[in-house]
Amino acid sequence: MLLCFAVDKCAVSPTGDRLYIISWNQDKLLTLARDGTLLATYTDPALWHPDGLHVTPAGQVLVCGYWPPTVLHVGWEGESKLATLATQEDGVLGPSSVCFSSTTSSIIVGQLRDDILVFRVE
Repeated sequence: MLLCFAVDKCAVSPTGDRLYIISWNQDKLLTLARDGTLLATYTDPALWHPDGLHVTPAGQVLVCGYWPPTVLHVGWEGESKLATLATQEDGVLGPSSVCFSSTTSSIIVGQLRDDILVFRVE
């Protein structure tokens, strides 16, 4: 199977059985099996030019959309949005990376203007 999809960022599930892929020019999140089989395609208006992707140690998928500036929590299967974690109203502007720190229970969002936002998770 040949996928015409430029990979900008990818992340692997903690169990290694799923690969999550985003591309700036493809406004979607792809979920692949270990053998490359396409398992799911997730699209959302908040994923215009996705630019940040992270899978937490618990298998939670976090993805950033450039416009509107958004950080989403997507289900591990890659088919549905579980929550909008942060938006422009929370200070997100040009998100380019996202990471979860289990040490501080925080979501860290890197932004294009050298800004870093930290959101405590409770």
